[in-house]
Amino acid sequence: MEATEESVTEMFTEYGKVRSIKLASDVFSGKCKGFGFVEMEGHEARAAIAGLNGKIVGDKSLKVQFEEPRRGGKKRGGRRR
Repeated sequence: MEATEESVTEMFTEYGKVRSIKLASDVFSGKCKGFGFVEMEGHEARAAIAGLNGKIVGDKSLKVQFEEPRRGGKKRGGRRR
């Protein structure tokens, strides 16, 4: 089953309002890489994590968690001087 922004949004709106969603996709094929980012209010996000983490969709188990801040505070993609 191919994830789409619409299908993931529908899954998460069961727990609250989805502010934004961005699924990572392959540059060449355009297919979902299997992960993405969903932005919700804190209490709604916690409800979505509790309700969706570990849920089986198709033949895959979902892993839903808060995004962890990057260590060291370094930005990705920056040029070194």
